[in-house]
Amino acid sequence: MTLAERLAAALARAPADGEPPIPGDAIVDHPGDPMPAAVLIAITDRSEPGVLLTRRTDSLSRHAGQVAFPGGRVDPGDADIIAAALREAEEEIGLPPAMVEVVGVADPYRTITGFAVTPVLAVVPPDLPLVPQPGEVAAIFEPPLAFLLDPASREWRDMPWRGEMRRVMEINWGGERIWGATAAMIANLARRLA
Repeated sequence: MTLAERLAAALARAPADGEPPIPGDAIVDHPGDPMPAAVLIAITDRSEPGVLLTRRTDSLSRHAGQVAFPGGRVDPGDADIIAAALREAEEEIGLPPAMVEVVGVADPYRTITGFAVTPVLAVVPPDLPLVPQPGEVAAIFEPPLAFLLDPASREWRDMPWRGEMRRVMEINWGGERIWGATAAMIANLARRLA
């Protein structure tokens, strides 16, 4: 069975613990209906699979310096969520859509900034010559999938937000701090793939 087939079978199963996924934030910057967005969770097809993540540039007005999956809002020209995730990954890291084997979609997540993010799970060949888009992406890195899925890798931290303390999930790997929505989507995926 290929990696993509194993991931698809795991994604189709209900989580073993029966608990619902982490839904996201109830408090948002933008009232009203959430804006649809998509991210690509690209897993490298190697003996020890990894996950492609980006660190955003420090010059961005939103989410500067944060670790994220390639992705963004769904544009009117996108055929669907999957097309949006593939377009964003190509724009941000130069990942050719033809090299992506889409497995399926994972549990949506509501961000504090008013987006309803749908993670698109995919398998990609290892060691592709990816190039970060310099206006958005400072670095591309690949933590091991097993490390990200391990509950022992995650912890909860309290951090100030608008004068109050908020609890956020955090994963630290190789000097990179993966937190907030990205960490929560990883935790949701871990439950589905367990």
